[in-house]
Amino acid sequence: MHRIFQNFIDLLASADSAVDFAQAMTVAATGLELSCFAYLALPSEVQSKPRLISTYPEKWTSHYLRSRYELVDPVIIQALQTAEPFQWGIDIQPNRRSAVQQQLLDEAAEFGIRVGFTVPIHDGHGPVAALTFAAAKHSHAFEIFTHTQSRLLQLMAMYFHAHVRRKLTSEHRFAGVLLSPRELECLEWASQGKSAWEIGCILGISRNTVAYYLENAKEKLGVRTVVQAATLLAAASKRKQN
Repeated sequence: MHRIFQNFIDLLASADSAVDFAQAMTVAATGLELSCFAYLALPSEVQSKPRLISTYPEKWTSHYLRSRYELVDPVIIQALQTAEPFQWGIDIQPNRRSAVQQQLLDEAAEFGIRVGFTVPIHDGHGPVAALTFAAAKHSHAFEIFTHTQSRLLQLMAMYFHAHVRRKLTSEHRFAGVLLSPRELECLEWASQGKSAWEIGCILGISRNTVAYYLENAKEKLGVRTVVQAATLLAAASKRKQN
C-alpha cells in the first residue's frame, strides 16, 4: 500500500497535463484493484463547464457534460452537502431522486457505472470537487475496501485535487486581479522569504524567469515591491481562512 501511494505522489509531482493526471490515478487505482474513476471540479461560474478527468467511457462523459448533468447529479449534490466520503448505488434511496436524476443514473448504468465511492473535496480555495471510484455491480470486496481504506482514498483525492488545481488552472483571481499559476507560485515562495535564485531552484526555472513572473505580479497588483505584493497575498489568504 505504501509503495502504491508513494508512486502515486511521484507521478503527480511530474504530471503536467490532464492525460498525465489521469495516468497517475489510473496506475494507483489499478494497484488498489479499483476499476474506474472520475474527478470532477465544479466551475467558479455556473455557465462554465466543470473540469472532468476520468476513465469513464468517453461517450458517457461527453453526454454528461453536454447535458449539464453536474447540476442535477445526486452524487455531486451529496458531495456539496458533506465533506465525508460516502458510498452510493443506483438502487440506494431511489425514492429521494427526481425523474431527471433517475434518468441520469440509469444512463450511467448502461456504461457500467452502477455503484461507487465518492470523496468530496472542500479545500476552501474554490468550488467543491469530488473524486469517485465506480464499479459495474455491487461487490463485497469493493464495499469493504472503500470502507476500511476511506482515509487513504480521501488523502489521495486531496493530493490529486491540489496538484490539478495548481498545474491545470490557467489563472487565479487574487486581490481583484488575475495572476497566472507561475506568477502566484513565485509570489507565494517570495512571501516565505525565498530569493529569486532559491525560487528558481525549487521550481526548476532560471532566476531571470522568476524575476519576470514577480515583475508581472507586481505590475498587475499595482505595487512597487515584492514585499508589498506578499503582504497583499498574506491578507487575502487570511480572509479566506476567516
